[in-house]
Amino acid sequence: MAHCAVDGGCPTDYIAVSLSILSFILLLLWSVFPFLFHKVPRAKGSGFWIPVIQVVASLILHLSLVISNNFFKIKKRHWWQSCYIWAVWGEGPLGFGLLLTSRITQAYQLYFIFVKRRLPIIRSYFFLPLILLPWIAAAAIIHMKKPLSDRCHMRAEWTIPAVSLHALYVAILVGVTGSVRHIEFRFDELKDLWRGILVSTLSIAVWVTAYILNEIHDDISWLQVASRFLLLVVASILVLAFFSISSSQPLLSQISLRRKESREFRSMSQALGIPDSGVLTMNEPISRIDPNEPFDKLLLNKRFRQSFMAFADSCLAGESVHFFDEVHELSKIAEGDCVRRIYMARHIIEKYIVAGAAMEVNISHRSRQEILTTSDLARADLFHNALNEIIQLLKMNLAKDYWSSMFFVKFREESEMRPNDHDLEQMTGWNYSPRLSSVQITDDPFQHDHLLKNSGCSDTHS
Repeated sequence: MAHCAVDGGCPTDYIAVSLSILSFILLLLWSVFPFLFHKVPRAKGSGFWIPVIQVVASLILHLSLVISNNFFKIKKRHWWQSCYIWAVWGEGPLGFGLLLTSRITQAYQLYFIFVKRRLPIIRSYFFLPLILLPWIAAAAIIHMKKPLSDRCHMRAEWTIPAVSLHALYVAILVGVTGSVRHIEFRFDELKDLWRGILVSTLSIAVWVTAYILNEIHDDISWLQVASRFLLLVVASILVLAFFSISSSQPLLSQISLRRKESREFRSMSQALGIPDSGVLTMNEPISRIDPNEPFDKLLLNKRFRQSFMAFADSCLAGESVHFFDEVHELSKIAEGDCVRRIYMARHIIEKYIVAGAAMEVNISHRSRQEILTTSDLARADLFHNALNEIIQLLKMNLAKDYWSSMFFVKFREESEMRPNDHDLEQMTGWNYSPRLSSVQITDDPFQHDHLLKNSGCSDTHS
């Protein structure tokens, strides 16, 4: 026992490492499952790189614990095994620090989007390093002072501040998350954050005990073996329970490894339960179309819009029609249902408005900035100016070619076979009424939709 406590290679060490590897494999499966098996499109921006950072930070945290605590029997030490690389930087800012900072960044995003009802003032790629700076500074000071022993252990005067830094970041996460506790979220964002806080708080208690014992009492063999076993096992539990992708991408919260019946939603409007969203059904009514009518009125016809969208996609210019379609879906949400309107508005902004978006639309800089700097994401006329510009572009370009295309010929033939004049949709919102959810699972995110205690705009905007 005394020999392996110093050099590594105890049976408990191999058990802990095996559990660590298993937890990281599960973490990878959890993170890539929606993309590989459900073909969910990869998000851009923070929706992609924040979950990636959490996976990388989890790997660094595991490696740092294994290498700095001598889990394997390695007699010769190399430069890459340096205590200051793994015990200071790996366990600190690049491991546990990045995990906590990523969750703080997600809570910060939720606070601005759903409480302030605007896009965050500080972009995530600036905010995350800014929050991490104190941890980086602390690691730099330790690196310069060189207080670690040859077994990567610190004395009490260094151990207590290091543990306090861990607890400080958990407290910051609790504070930021607590500020959005009154929002009635439609997906699992807040639940995931609170779960992460609960697990990290409990883990911190065990972690602190094991960390202090491992650092200070390095003369007791059995205590060294037990404490480093706890350190790695607790870290494995932490990264699994702490990681969640739904805070960044709400649609992915509908797809989970723990669900027996996964449902893939084609659009955000379907996931939000907006009435009559999605593709056309076989018995959808058809109406006659008069090309002389105003083009914006023609687009309100669902079948015409789908036909025109197919034509635009064939010309590799369909993003403008898709943008119109999703803004049209947004208009069906009651103005009082601010949370749902914000979900849809944020989705449209990330997909069509931000620079480099997957389907970025061609609108003026003024209209784009008006949307990105809005003080109210739930307001009814958020996309009004951009929509007018898009309609003008469609009328001047694609519309002229559409009337002579095979898409219109096919549409006209179908309309002549089954005429009906009642399929115009209105863009004036809709009256909310209780409905059955399309998600048949126990953790249905819509099962409390009839409880709209905090759905009013005046209750959430400050």
